[in-house]
Amino acid sequence: MPKIQAPKGTRDFYPADMAWHRHLLDAWRRVSVRNGFEEVDGPIFETLELYKVKSGEGIVSELFSFRRTGGDTDFAIRPEFTPTLARMVADKANALPKPVKWFATPNFCRAERPQRGRLREFWQWNVDLLGLDTPAADAEVIFTCVDLLAELGMDATQVRVKVSHRDVVKQVLLTLGVPEEKLPGAFVLLDKRDKLTPAEFTKQAGGLGLDEHRVERFEEVCRRKYRSGDLSHLARSLGMTEPPEDLALLDEQLRAFGISDWCEYDLGIVRGLAYYTGTVFEVHEATGVERAVAGGGRYDQLIELFGGPAMPAVGFGMGDVVLTNVLADKGLVPDDVAPRPDAFVFAASDEAAAGLPAVVSQLRRAGLHARMSYKTTRNVGKLLKDATGCGARFAVILGDDVQVKNLETGEQKAVALDGLAGAVTD
Repeated sequence: MPKIQAPKGTRDFYPADMAWHRHLLDAWRRVSVRNGFEEVDGPIFETLELYKVKSGEGIVSELFSFRRTGGDTDFAIRPEFTPTLARMVADKANALPKPVKWFATPNFCRAERPQRGRLREFWQWNVDLLGLDTPAADAEVIFTCVDLLAELGMDATQVRVKVSHRDVVKQVLLTLGVPEEKLPGAFVLLDKRDKLTPAEFTKQAGGLGLDEHRVERFEEVCRRKYRSGDLSHLARSLGMTEPPEDLALLDEQLRAFGISDWCEYDLGIVRGLAYYTGTVFEVHEATGVERAVAGGGRYDQLIELFGGPAMPAVGFGMGDVVLTNVLADKGLVPDDVAPRPDAFVFAASDEAAAGLPAVVSQLRRAGLHARMSYKTTRNVGKLLKDATGCGARFAVILGDDVQVKNLETGEQKAVALDGLAGAVTD
């Protein structure tokens, strides 16, 4: 039969790949927990209607959806976590302690064209804080994102957190002549502008009321970068005597959290999805080679949309594909993330080989990671190379006695069987 390939846009995780994958998910979980977030998850598929509520009919073409034979309900494999989170919060909103601080690390599927940084199946870190409407909540969520980047070895010279505010951009667009009813389309266009040629962007902007001169004015106002602590320049470019209050308060909190050097204000960041209501942000690799590493913002009306009470909310998502690309490009994907054996056990004689299973099981019952040789050779030199090759800390050599060799220092000594576990943990 013909060779069967994995579905396009998916990945096979061989041991080394899986070791990195687990390392990344563990980092997401570790950073979330130390920042006070609790882990949640939901079903891998939901009713198709759930995603329509949040994103409209247009989302259907982007999903892997299905209907069971003889059934009358359409389902879809989850493409994101926010609708599930909103449903879960709306269902138990009155019983949940406030604020709600949740994180999740699920896998998702999207029916789109695979390309660098974007696959059909991927894992994503979602961090959400609900129940607080203060800028401190926005800053804490951004801090958690920065905390992860620093945990993985990046610094403020390598990635930038680009912060914006939908209401500020809205006022700029209204001032430039975009009608109120065309604002949703304007946000979508601005969000995808980097994927369009300048000529195509100008053409589509014209349909929203932005002629070439007004596009240039938007570029002048909204594509400049403003550093934290220097919002006076932003205010002047907007024709204001003082910076927008929401951004000024957020900037104060970012400085209080000690991450202002990671952040800059870029009103070209709008996040095209209609459910965002205030602060929005994206994390970009500093050279601009990759698409956004993470993105999020405020969505203060989404819980109501799913039948829950009014509840302010802010959060972000970070995908594993782009993040891994960035880390790999910067040499920050370590080679030693696979679980390291405590001991590699082998027999130096045929007589000693009979005791191999008993020694390995003794070590494993003591909670140690013990591997053993399945080879019939008794060449100690070759077997020691196998022990070193799998990264073991100690080699346990069974012969006339039991020898333990520290593979880092080269020290070797004889030990009693009942003291073997202790010798491999020293």
